[in-house]
Amino acid sequence: MPGKTAIIILAAGSSSRLGHPKQLLAYKNTTLLKNTIKEASSVDNTFVIVVTGSNRELIEKELHFFDIKITYNPEWESGMSSSINKGLTELLLLYPDCETCIFAVCDQPYVTHIIFENLIAEYQKTNKGIVASSYAETLGTPILFDKKYFSNLLQLEGQEGAKKIINKFPDDVASIPFEKGNIDIDTPEDYSKLFF
Repeated sequence: MPGKTAIIILAAGSSSRLGHPKQLLAYKNTTLLKNTIKEASSVDNTFVIVVTGSNRELIEKELHFFDIKITYNPEWESGMSSSINKGLTELLLLYPDCETCIFAVCDQPYVTHIIFENLIAEYQKTNKGIVASSYAETLGTPILFDKKYFSNLLQLEGQEGAKKIINKFPDDVASIPFEKGNIDIDTPEDYSKLFF
């Protein structure tokens, strides 16, 4: 699917520190995961893949009315890399001609369609192969990769994530600001501080 960008939302974790699935936490009259899907789905010329894992049945039954592809990662307990691999493998099966993908997580409550649009615009403007979100003096998700890095992504192992590839190819990295991108929901305390 040339010209289209895949947005792969990683939603497979068990939320162990939270005590119940963060994907289903109430937020803005919806849930954290559905809010992320809604923002991603409103970006022109994209399609959305959600990778599920822990609490698969609970989570997937909430998503049936979205026009998205859902793929299950049975190896979710082995770490983030397995979900990256599953999402990207699904993408390449569905749309082998896709040239860019964005990885997002479901627990950044302040992510908006504008962040996704800015990643794509910066990629088109700079021709850099990696465009990351910048916050709290670091680079992270959501993050866009050109297809030339798909093989590197598929080789990640265990807890490794996109940061490994950013560090390996620093000269091919651009970034966009993501205010409040450092806020994610890992614990009940994180959730209690969330304003919505």
